Amino acid sequence: MIIVRLATLSLRNRWLTAFLTVLAIALSVMLFLGVDKVRTGARQSFADTISGTDLIVGARTGGIQLLLYSVFRIGNATNNITWKSYTDIANQPDVDWSVPLSLGDSHRGFRVLGTTTEYFEHYKFRSGQSLAFSQGVPFDDLYDVVLGADVARELGYKLGDKVVIAHGLGRVSFVEHADKPFRVSGILKKTGTPVDRTLHVSLEAIEAIHVDWKSGMPVAGQTVSAEQARKLDLTPTAITAALIGLKSRLATFRMQRQINEYSEEPLSAIIPGATLHQLWGLVGTAETALSAVTAMVIATALLGMVTSILTTLNERRREMAILRSIGARPVTILGMLTTEAVVLTFLGILLGVILFYVALVALQPIIDQRYGLLLSISPLPEEQCLTLGIILLGGFLAGLIPALRAYRLSVADGMTVRT
Repeated sequence: MIIVRLATLSLRNRWLTAFLTVLAIALSVMLFLGVDKVRTGARQSFADTISGTDLIVGARTGGIQLLLYSVFRIGNATNNITWKSYTDIANQPDVDWSVPLSLGDSHRGFRVLGTTTEYFEHYKFRSGQSLAFSQGVPFDDLYDVVLGADVARELGYKLGDKVVIAHGLGRVSFVEHADKPFRVSGILKKTGTPVDRTLHVSLEAIEAIHVDWKSGMPVAGQTVSAEQARKLDLTPTAITAALIGLKSRLATFRMQRQINEYSEEPLSAIIPGATLHQLWGLVGTAETALSAVTAMVIATALLGMVTSILTTLNERRREMAILRSIGARPVTILGMLTTEAVVLTFLGILLGVILFYVALVALQPIIDQRYGLLLSISPLPEEQCLTLGIILLGGFLAGLIPALRAYRLSVADGMTVRT
C-alpha cells in the first residue's frame, strides 16, 4: 500500500504532466476503438449489402463478376439471360419470388437499373431491412424513375424533375435517349449500399427507350416517340440477372445445381453471402492496414508516456535520494515508478473508453445518414477487451524502463548537484 500511496502523491504533485499523459493515452485508445469500430462496421455493412436473397442468377460467368455487376453495378455482364429462361426459373416449384434486373444505361455516371416494383419489396440489406422512400413512391408510369439517395443528393434532383438517360456507362455521353425523358417519382432513403447510386426504372421503360435502337445506335428513319412507345408490346426479350428467393433454404443447393445445369442456355447461380465472403477476402487488405495504423497509434502513446517519465526522472533525482535516505529500498522506488505508469495507463484507457462511447452516441446518426455506415452501440467485444488488457500490460512494461534506471541511482548520486 505504501507504494501506491507514494505513487498517488507523486502524480498529484505533477498533476499537469500526469493529465497530459493520460489524455494522450486516452485519445490513442479512443482512436483505436473508433478505427476498430469502423473496420468491423465496414465489414458488416459489406456483408449486409444484400440479404434475404438466396440466389443470384446470370449468364455463365465467374461468381464474383456476377456479384459485382448485379449487386455493386460494377462492370458488365458477359451475356444476357433470355426472358423465356428467366420465366422458366421463376416458375419453378421451389421459387418463392424473383426480381429481374436489366443494366446497360446510365445517367451522369450513375447506373440505371431496369426492374419491377417487387424490387422495392424483396431487396433487403442490413440483415433483412427493406428499402424505404424518403420522398415519393415507386415508379408507376412508364417514364417514372426512382433515385437512390446519393443520386438525388449529388445531382440536386427533387420530385417531378426531368431526367434524361444516356446510352452506355460514361459520365459524359453524346448518345442520349432525349426523346423519352423520365420524371422523378420517388427518392429512396440512404442504405449504404449500391442502391444509393442507382436510378431505378421499369423493365418496360428499358424496352421503350430502345425500341428504335439497334446495336447501340438509333436506327435512322425509325423514330418512335414516347407516346407511340406506350402502345407497343414492351415485354423484354432478355435481362441481365435475377434475384431469387426460395420457399426453403434447404432447396438452395439443389436449385443452384439445377440452374448451373440448365440445358436451354449456359447460366450461373451464386449464393450472395458466400460470394460476398470471397470478395471481402480480395478487398480486405484495407482492414489489415487499419489494424496496423491503430497498433502504431497505441505504440506512439506508450512511447510518449515513457518519454514523459524519463524526462522528469532527472528532475526527481533528489526526490528519489530523499526516499532512499529515509529507508526506502530500491525495490520501493522501482514499484512506485511502475505503479505510476500502470495508473496513468489505466486512467488513459478508462477515459479513452468513455470518450469513445460519447463520440459514438453523438456521431452514429450522422455517419448512418451521411455514409450509410451503421456503427452499433454495444459493449466492447472480447477481442477489444483483450487488446486493452495488453495495452495496460504494455504500460507496465513501458514504466519499467525509467523505473530500472531510477533503481540504479544511488543516494550519493541523488544528493550531488550537477552543473
